[in-house]
Amino acid sequence: MSPTEVKEVRKAMPARILRLGWILLGAGLVLSGAAYAVDGVRSSFNNVVLFMFMASVAGGSVFLIALEYLAGAVWSVPMRRVNEMLAALVFIVPLLAIPMFFTMHDLFHWTHIEVVESDPVLSGKQPYLNVGFFAIRFAAIFLLWWIFAFFFRRNSMKQDLTRDPKLTTINIRLGALFMPVFAITVTILAVDWAMSLEPHWFSTIFGVYYFSGTVLAAVAAGTYIIVRLHEAGTLPNLRRDHLYSLGALQFAFVNFWAYIAFSQFLLIWYADLPEETYWFMHRWENGWEYFSIFLIIVHFAVPYFMLLSQDSKMDTRRLKFMSLWIVAAHFVDLYWLVMPTYTKEFSLGWIELAFPLVAAGLIIVAVAFLMKRTNLVPVGDPKLQRGLDFRL
Repeated sequence: MSPTEVKEVRKAMPARILRLGWILLGAGLVLSGAAYAVDGVRSSFNNVVLFMFMASVAGGSVFLIALEYLAGAVWSVPMRRVNEMLAALVFIVPLLAIPMFFTMHDLFHWTHIEVVESDPVLSGKQPYLNVGFFAIRFAAIFLLWWIFAFFFRRNSMKQDLTRDPKLTTINIRLGALFMPVFAITVTILAVDWAMSLEPHWFSTIFGVYYFSGTVLAAVAAGTYIIVRLHEAGTLPNLRRDHLYSLGALQFAFVNFWAYIAFSQFLLIWYADLPEETYWFMHRWENGWEYFSIFLIIVHFAVPYFMLLSQDSKMDTRRLKFMSLWIVAAHFVDLYWLVMPTYTKEFSLGWIELAFPLVAAGLIIVAVAFLMKRTNLVPVGDPKLQRGLDFRL
């Protein structure tokens, strides 16, 4: 099938799905507002989880776009628009951080000047860990992500009309620029919003740990949408080979996440330094030990065995189920990173359920909104035909 024969699909997401998105978003906003009214500190820590999760899906999707262009991949070209729609969330994610800038004193120990002045460790980190520089880094990260997401999408959409192959070359160059930018900015984001919650603790691999979960969550979110669109007939030309590639990519990053997670644990366990081990000890006592075991099972064991066989990577039902599972597992992972700082005793209540509803609602509404205004197939991409004909 030639690129000119590919329909410029503008079919909107079914009304019931869009309605579900608004219901979830509305319910999440109401509940999260109530949560802030009931317990502002606990809600702020949950808000960190929400913010880091949405940054994962949005930033990870920009990364996948850049990776496709830079690697010269063809199999993912027919599906790239889904990643472009998810990448557009980078324009919304910073809004989720606004409430936390008003509760920084509750979230971050290093914002207490009197504590910093009496603590030699925090005093040494003060040139980096201060509110002004923190805000500058936050703005710089999302400004850079906005710029790259905007130009990737603009050039891709423009190519639908012009069929100009030079736009692909431009995006390849942008992808080469984005890779080191993303490596630095995603590390800073992880350090600032997660690791600095416990500023005495440090890990040189923490940025890579967050990156592994970020890309896995973005791949899983994109896979679910792609499979749903394929089943609905809006991406009808996908082969089992395309589905296998999506499943294989998820399987690869499930293993990569486990490798990085175990590497971080093993290095800290082997060194046995008090300034490092206490972070894991907090997650291995007072009920958190059960949650830690649960995380290993949910984030690694189940996805590993469910996606291990070749057939499982091409089974649409299993791909959809495991995509949602992995997205939820990433939220659980971030909860495990953040919440032990708030409470040494494991707790779970209705407040923790409010913020995932906001995430689900935002993703559904944003994707549905963009589907009304976007070709779901990049019909002007010179690699599209090879992508449609892709075989392993």
